[in-house]
Amino acid sequence: MPRRRPGHIRAGLPRLHRTPARPVIDGLSSCALSEIIRLERTRNYLQPGDVSAAVRLWKDYVHQPERDLWHDYEWGNVHWYCCGNPLEARALLDTVMQAISPRSARELRKIISRFDAIWNLPAPPYDADRR
Repeated sequence: MPRRRPGHIRAGLPRLHRTPARPVIDGLSSCALSEIIRLERTRNYLQPGDVSAAVRLWKDYVHQPERDLWHDYEWGNVHWYCCGNPLEARALLDTVMQAISPRSARELRKIISRFDAIWNLPAPPYDADRR
């Protein structure tokens, strides 16, 4: 009995079409997301998923307790080398907002401004008498 070639066997198998994971940013329209995807494909300083990772990193950073934020401000954070610098992520988001259309930038700015509002909250007053 003649042997079938491996190429003929593989040709009969169904092909799996894997679509790359689309970045998800809550609150953005599909038009703005597609524009961000197009920007990530065409710019050499961006990789697919960089913008959604930057939004997630900035969101997680501003929701940290104030003592951790103060420690990062004073001494820096050694984990930023492996996990990403949230301040650089915020700078990347500014660059992206300038590169996309005004309508999409407005949508992204609205989301980022919520996190910036948390970041810019004033510290509670220090009361020396109560210690």
